[in-house]
Amino acid sequence: MDEMTRVAVDAMGGDNAPVEIVKGAVEAVTENKNIKVYLTGKEAIVKQELSKYTYDEAQIEVVNAEEVIETAEPPVMAIRKKKDSSIVVAMNLVKDGTCDAFVSAGSSGAVLVGGQLIVGRIKGIERPPLAPLIPTEKGCSLLIDCGANVDARPSHLVQFAKMGSIYMESVMGIDKPRVAIVNIGAEEEKGNALVKETFPLLKNCPEINFIGSIEARDIPSGYADVIVCEAFAGNIILKMYEGVGATLIKKVKAGMMTSLRSKIGALLVKPALKETLKGFSLEEYGGAPLLGLNGLVVKTHGSSKSIEIKNSILQCVTFKEQKINEKIKEKVILKDE
Repeated sequence: MDEMTRVAVDAMGGDNAPVEIVKGAVEAVTENKNIKVYLTGKEAIVKQELSKYTYDEAQIEVVNAEEVIETAEPPVMAIRKKKDSSIVVAMNLVKDGTCDAFVSAGSSGAVLVGGQLIVGRIKGIERPPLAPLIPTEKGCSLLIDCGANVDARPSHLVQFAKMGSIYMESVMGIDKPRVAIVNIGAEEEKGNALVKETFPLLKNCPEINFIGSIEARDIPSGYADVIVCEAFAGNIILKMYEGVGATLIKKVKAGMMTSLRSKIGALLVKPALKETLKGFSLEEYGGAPLLGLNGLVVKTHGSSKSIEIKNSILQCVTFKEQKINEKIKEKVILKDE
């Protein structure tokens, strides 16, 4: 039997907690027998939710945490004051080595702050980036950073590119992932001060396969495997992506209901369309890892349903098996020194 991957899951975080969180945890341990999930939250509530399911009880443990960090709370203060919150208790399980990874659909700010203050950065990593997989025509790309560092420096973006390459190569199996920097044009001289300063550093970085600039319109085509930017631009790209995707699906569905002929056509294409749209759904890829920490921290959408929680937990197994943190230390830190 392979070594068990131990994942701390914030059972109280997100719009659909604890119902969808617990369901996702059960689905994950049912699918993979080498996972142990530690659900942190109000014990009585979590256990009541667990009682709805049949699962291997050795694979799920409930860890009591009486407090909950709400989305609107100031993150730094919440992490420092609410020591018995589901987020802090879970992160401490990663810090003390009980768990390998942490998953939460809760407060983004608290997860980002807690990741740095409790789990801690790998020595030598300047800033940990939040890096979600986004669907493209050719599969998926890694958007790095999408929310952790809105005022990044060129050296940060170079580390993002290196960590993103390691992740796509090891977790997604892409050989020599293509790295591009988000820009307002393809020409090297285009861009703001940050992009202009970072471009030559990426161009002269032997550890990555840098292909130049990428404009936002080329992202969905799968032009690059690793899309590098600071978090302000990255977050706008991600939110626009989600909004346009949801709107298009609504428009397609509405268009199919306009007449009897279109309704008949809709019935015929429904299976194929469902399969196509599934591949373009963000929830299929799990959450966004916060790379460069001493343990894996994964942030999922606040509106996450069980499928995204399940996929986020399964994602932690690949991260551990592929020794991502060891590779970051070896290829990012040692090479920079």
